[in-house]
This record gives sequence, structure tokens and C-alpha cells, in this order.
Amino acid sequence: MIVGPLVLLQLVLFIALIWRYAVAWEIMPVINVLSIILTLHCINRQADQSFKIAWCIALLALPVVGVPLYLLAANRRMPKKLRNGTTRANQEMMSLLTMDEGLLRDTPAMDPDLVNVAAYGALNCGYPVYRNTSSTYFGSGEEWLPVYLEELKKARHFIFIEFFIIDEGSVLDEVIEILKQKVKEGVEVKVIYDDFGSITMPWHYDRTLASYGIETYRFNHVRPAFIVQMNNRTHRKITVIDNNVAFTGGLNLADEYVNRIKRFGYWRDSAIMIKGEAVWSFTVMFLGMLSYERGKNAVEYNRYRLPCELTGDGGFYQPYSDSPNDDEAVSMNIHLLMITHARDYLYINTPYLIPNDTIKNALCLSAKSGVDVRILVPHIPDKIFVNQITKANYAQLIKAGVKIYEFTPGFNHSKTFVSDDRLAIAGTVNMDYRSYYLHFENGILMTHTDQIIAMKQDFENSLKVSQLITEEDLARTRIPVRLFRAVLNLFVPLV
Repeated sequence: MIVGPLVLLQLVLFIALIWRYAVAWEIMPVINVLSIILTLHCINRQADQSFKIAWCIALLALPVVGVPLYLLAANRRMPKKLRNGTTRANQEMMSLLTMDEGLLRDTPAMDPDLVNVAAYGALNCGYPVYRNTSSTYFGSGEEWLPVYLEELKKARHFIFIEFFIIDEGSVLDEVIEILKQKVKEGVEVKVIYDDFGSITMPWHYDRTLASYGIETYRFNHVRPAFIVQMNNRTHRKITVIDNNVAFTGGLNLADEYVNRIKRFGYWRDSAIMIKGEAVWSFTVMFLGMLSYERGKNAVEYNRYRLPCELTGDGGFYQPYSDSPNDDEAVSMNIHLLMITHARDYLYINTPYLIPNDTIKNALCLSAKSGVDVRILVPHIPDKIFVNQITKANYAQLIKAGVKIYEFTPGFNHSKTFVSDDRLAIAGTVNMDYRSYYLHFENGILMTHTDQIIAMKQDFENSLKVSQLITEEDLARTRIPVRLFRAVLNLFVPLV
């Protein structure tokens, strides 16, 4: 109600002032030359082709606006304070994550394709692969919540919670009551939530939680200012209990995620719970973000490395996180590796199907190579414009043989990849530019666990109530709608 109009007003004033002074000072020829120079710079930089095309159009079609916006926003770099703080935290975090490299090389159960996927995160990004870990997959918020609440009640030492969205309602009330009780029992409770994702909450809800004895932070405070920093959000969903239990997935702390209220039909979502050695990576991920929030107040990472339950289901687990403050698109690359290493089938859940050219081409090539590629997206959208962009990407994929289904009962918010009964990803990453380039994200790569079969079965069950989109369906789309989608899709990389 306040921030949105103020940001929009600043954008309008920004454009008006640039236009006025460009005309008054008679410097339009200079701006036109600068737009050509920046266009050449854009074409020759290492970036996605869609990103380049969108910026080139903005620079050449409307240089008065395109030139300053390109200089301000096109490098995708975070502001100095946010970048330096999160970089320092990442360096602290990665120094604590080590693994036996022989685990990938010498374990007979690991076939070469699986080694290649896991090795990217382990050897290039520093994310260990663990055994001695077990998992439980939840195919809905209704399945997840009772287990989640029960595990919170079992906490004896600490509870770490990080979410993109927390929202007022019965789910949050139940969680907070448990956390308040745990504080009374002497359990350390720490909460981080994204200030934009949780924008419907009272402005200083972090102070309310702090009054209960819960150390709380709002990540990247929303400000009524037209600044690039507002683009970088923590989209992560992490809960860690006593370094022994961790949860992640698409679910946030709000009633709609467990269908206690219905906004977009039935809300389909998923989560994963792990126990054992792999939880340490999630502990460190949270503490890294806590270190950024605290600033100069150091975090004693090893104080939270408590002995974990000796458990295992024969699987391999690789938790990972992704940050926009480096040149490594970890989440996108792991998606890409999953696509290129699928041999028989690849099932994908995503609420937003807005892949860049690299991912899109890989999906098409995989389908053309005989892999059964299926993607499940929402039928009832949560964001109209974003859903229209998703639909704009149907045609090329379907023509190549990718099967796209819309979940007709409502909104599909699940974010999973499953292939060949042997490899899966669960986490927070959407197939869009924001998740790949702008957000802080997390996920877990899993192999050789029976929960992969559970994820596959959940996907197949959802297809029974979903609509397969065909080329005939696309042909019935009216020309104005196609043009509208094409224009929207063109400018996705700009934001």
C-alpha cells in the first residue's frame, strides 16, 4: 500500500527527469551513441541470449530510459553491503563443509552418470555428498505439517527456521506456540524470514518474535526506493533441529500451503525431511545467513555441530545452496545436469516454466533423444502475468516432444526433478530467471533412496487429474493473446 506506489512514482520521475534533461541539454546524439556502445557491450558479454536480446531492444528502442537502466541494473550485481556481507558468510560456511572425495570415486553403487551430476556440486562448488542419512518425502502440506510440528516439539538444543514467506494464520500460530514453549525449555530458537515475501506481516513482526526470546531477522528490508537491491530475496526454506533433522521444499509457513484456506484452488506442494549426517550442510547454510544478518557478531558454527542420529537408507545426499553474489549459477547448472543425464524419463514439477535458452534447448534435445520428459505446471495461476509467460514457453517444448501438463485442481507449487528411478532433486528452485540468477535458493540432490520412487509415484498420481496440453490446444489460442505473451516473455530477463 505504501512501498509499491512510492517505488512506481520514483520510476516515473526517474524517466521524466532523464527525458527532460536529455532534451533540454540537447544531448540526445550523445545518448544515442552511448546506447550503441552499450548494445555492443551487451552482445559481447557472457550472458543468456534472451537476456541480451531484451536489453538490446531496451537500449535501441528507447535509449533515454534504456541507457541509465542498463548502467544501473544490467550487471545483476548486488549492492556492496549485501554482496560483501553474504560473500563473507559464504566463505565462512564453505570452509566448514568437507567430504571424502573417494566417496564418489570408489563407491560401487555410484554409476558414472550419477557421479558426474554430484561431482559438479562437490568438486566445483564445495557441497559434500553424504551417506548415513535417511529421508521422508511429503507430497502435500497436509502430510508435512503434523510431522513438522512433532519434530519441532522434540527439539532439545536449537531450532533454526528460514522461510521466504510467513503469513498470519493457524499454521504460523501453531508453530510460534511451539517455539515459545521451546524457548522456555532453554532451546535456542532463531528465525530468518524474507521481508518482501512476508510483506503482509506486521512491519516489525521481528520485534514481536524477539520479545518471545526468539532471535529474529528480516532479510533485506523492503524500502520505498527504486534500487536494484530489492530484487535479491532469500527464497530458501530451511528448518534445522539439533543438527539431526532438517526440512526443505516448496512449503512456506502459511495456511494456503496446507489448504486450510483456498486462494487458487487446491494448493499442491512438497517437502523433504532428512535425518543424519547430511543435516550438517543445512545447519551451516542457515548459520551462514545468520552470520550475514549479525554482521560483526561472530557465529560459532562448530558449537552447533551436535552428534546426529546414526541412520541411513543406502542413499547418497547432497544438500546445496545458491547465491546471486557469485558467477556460478549452481541451481541452474544442477537442473541442466539432471536434464542431460536422464536416460529413460525426466519428471519436473515447477510453478513457473520460464527457462532460459540453455535449459529450454536441453529439454528439447532430451525429448528428441527419446527421453520421456514431462513437466507439471499450474492450471489456476497465482500470478496472471507470470502464468502467461509460462504459457508462452509451451509451443517450442511441445513441438520437440516435451509433455506439458496443467494441474487442473489448482496451483502446483512443488519444485522437484525425478529421473530414471535413481536421481532426484527437492528444494526451493523454480525454473525461472529469478531463481537462477537473483534469489538465494537451496535444494538437495538425492540418489539410490526409495524416496525417489515415492516422488515419482506422487508425480504420476498428479497427472491423473491434470490436462495434457497439445499443439491443437495451442492452435486455438487467439492471436492477440499470443502477441501479449510474446511481449511479456521478451522482457522477463530485465527483471
